[in-house]
Amino acid sequence: MGELRLMKGNEVIAEAAIRCGCDGYFGYPITPQSEVMETLMDREPWNETGMVVLQAESEIASIHMVYGAAASGKKVLTSSSSPGISLMAEGISYIAGSELPCLIVNVQRGGPGLGTIQPSQADYFQSTKGGGHGDYRLIVLAPSSVQEMNDFVELGFKLAFKYRNPAMILSDGAIGQMMEKVVLADYIPRMTTEEINEKYGSWATNGRKPNRKANIITSLEMDSLKMEVNNQRLQAKYAKMEAEEVLYEEIQCDDAEYVIVAFGSSSRVCQKSVDLAREKGIKLGLLRPITLFPFPKKPIAELAKRVKGFLVVEMNAGQMVEDVQLAVGCAVPVKHFGRMGGIIPTPSEVVEALEQKLIGG
Repeated sequence: MGELRLMKGNEVIAEAAIRCGCDGYFGYPITPQSEVMETLMDREPWNETGMVVLQAESEIASIHMVYGAAASGKKVLTSSSSPGISLMAEGISYIAGSELPCLIVNVQRGGPGLGTIQPSQADYFQSTKGGGHGDYRLIVLAPSSVQEMNDFVELGFKLAFKYRNPAMILSDGAIGQMMEKVVLADYIPRMTTEEINEKYGSWATNGRKPNRKANIITSLEMDSLKMEVNNQRLQAKYAKMEAEEVLYEEIQCDDAEYVIVAFGSSSRVCQKSVDLAREKGIKLGLLRPITLFPFPKKPIAELAKRVKGFLVVEMNAGQMVEDVQLAVGCAVPVKHFGRMGGIIPTPSEVVEALEQKLIGG
């Protein structure tokens, strides 16, 4: 069994990165995620594992440092919060277009603009629909606990390298700042260049080899026909993700007549809402998407064949609800309930919304 500690969500991201053999972190401070870099600086992993930790001059600089390090086959990550991720959008598109693995952590805060430092889930569109330019997708993992903040670092890197694609942990200020018990993973040694080549292929720019030409990594292609082929390859990769990597959790859905769909902090609230509703005689269940991309379309579509309706609960004006509507089609009603500006809904508010929008609607 791993080591048991009481830690903040942001702190555990840093600890998990060190323990999973991460080669480097490049970032810039912004509330409410600054403890990620602060913890790394305090831990001094360069003395322990050789991990590089660098505060860049901006979010734009940090994502391009990630780009360069990822191109050499290294296991690297960055973290930020909503406005900072917006500044990274161009670089993220370059990384996706160059088919490079990396891990990006977004501890969301309320917007738009500078907004508030309180938690939000209003970056769903940005994270799952691209965010930057071009037809690209991120692998998006949505933790609902400090334990999952820990677990998803290793999982995010695993998926990023498997598909040579950037992965994102989409958290929020509540999970980033809360303290919970967490079982930390055991240390994994950093991989050598030879091990990287053997496990993931020799695509990285880590030196010339006698049996191959020099690797060139770029997202630029001036020939439109070749660029179309590149895009077709990317779309095939995203389709494979949708076929093989969907993760979700169902809670009391076996006999449910109504189902809440919620992720992250909202799903924690909604677990209590399920209990409150059942005390009132309402057969309510919860489906929690763990991968926001790929999205659990099929499980939701299956539930739509036997339930009376869905309530999508998010800390935004209504974003994931569109994906739920697409999955359900016109089979049953799909309604949305959300709070904005950094306000977390209460379990009783969710039950009231369910009664007003679906049961009594």
